[in-house]
Amino acid sequence: MKVLVIGSGGREHALCWAIAKSEKLSTLYCAPGNAGIKDVAECVDIGAEDVDGLVAFAKDNAIDLVVVGPEAPLVLGVVDKLEAEGIKTFGPSAAASVLEGSKGFMKDMCAKAGVPTAAYGRFTDADQAKDFIRKHGAPIVVKTDGLAAGKGVIICQNEEAAFRAVDDMMGDKIFGDAGSEIVIEEFLDGEECSFFALIDGERALPLAAAQDHKAAFDGDKGPNTGGMGAYSPTPIATPDICDKIMETAITPLIKTMAAEGCPYKGVLFCGLMVKEGIPTVLEYNIRFGDPECQVLMMRWKSDVLEALQAAAEGRLDDITLDWHDETAMVVVMAAKGYPGSYKKGTVIKNIDQANAIEKAYVFHAGTKADGNEILATGGRVLGVTGRGTSVIEAQTTTYQAVDAIDWSEGFCRRDIGWRAVERERLGS
Repeated sequence: MKVLVIGSGGREHALCWAIAKSEKLSTLYCAPGNAGIKDVAECVDIGAEDVDGLVAFAKDNAIDLVVVGPEAPLVLGVVDKLEAEGIKTFGPSAAASVLEGSKGFMKDMCAKAGVPTAAYGRFTDADQAKDFIRKHGAPIVVKTDGLAAGKGVIICQNEEAAFRAVDDMMGDKIFGDAGSEIVIEEFLDGEECSFFALIDGERALPLAAAQDHKAAFDGDKGPNTGGMGAYSPTPIATPDICDKIMETAITPLIKTMAAEGCPYKGVLFCGLMVKEGIPTVLEYNIRFGDPECQVLMMRWKSDVLEALQAAAEGRLDDITLDWHDETAMVVVMAAKGYPGSYKKGTVIKNIDQANAIEKAYVFHAGTKADGNEILATGGRVLGVTGRGTSVIEAQTTTYQAVDAIDWSEGFCRRDIGWRAVERERLGS
């Protein structure tokens, strides 16, 4: 099979790395790719949002399957245009992608499907939004309706902070047009986890749960980011809770979307809050998480390409998954200053030494090659990933690989997986 992966981040490197192992694969392309992806795929200089360019390349190169990594091209309708040309594609249609493209649509779909989720309101008027805040009090959550690169969610501990979030989003447009409409939700406490399932339009095949760390600094301190690390599996997602998630959050949603005329295909990412054994939906995303994808691919033992192809072709009944019976962990190395301003073009050394560590692998996100040097080009730059027979062992392997890398302009959290580590130590 000739396969094209769309995207340039750590998620796409992990997908390419996993797909490259398939015996079904003949040629693997990635558009546009990065300095790490070029080691496992042929990188093509076409932007992830250049829908027409991607379709033309797929046609000209007789691509058998396109795997879409990020959400933006999905929302732009790349799947519809590829499939109109007879090219099989892993990912939801533009109509189904509104599930992430509009948080208001997502909440309305939850209501129709009877999915347990936080009480909410949708607003295009700032004064009405503030009236809702006064009525419900704080803590409360203010979200952009549209896509904001994973950063359009503000948890407000008091009404003043919530009013400021409304003004920032709707008045000052700090997230651009994504904040023209906002969603305000009741605050849910508990412990967060992410759950992933493959969907073929009618059937759902559970993958695994993970837990990520959004805050920039140790102890879950500092500003929210796109994700500073993750691990899988997570103790909070017991087999019983995973069954509840499928029964209450995945299956009803898929049935409702099909009934509403926007059947869902691809991977479904469900963000949840778990409290006292009860999962409640925070959000749905229409793609693999980043950095959660990295740990899922490290654990996934069976043929990834075969499963993605089956989802795209509507035949998940044919697929049985096999997983490594180990924990995987990823630690994100980011440029100093992230998620604020940061320097680009700094040199990263010794990635090969990190990759030489047993059960460790470095996924690239914001990198480019300049001759023999690897340069940092983004905020989240590397996803250093390791496996182990326990959470503690996975953490030890991962940070050993982190410490092998020479990058003075980078930083990372040193406590990824802390909740599970604490549980493991208490249980030992």
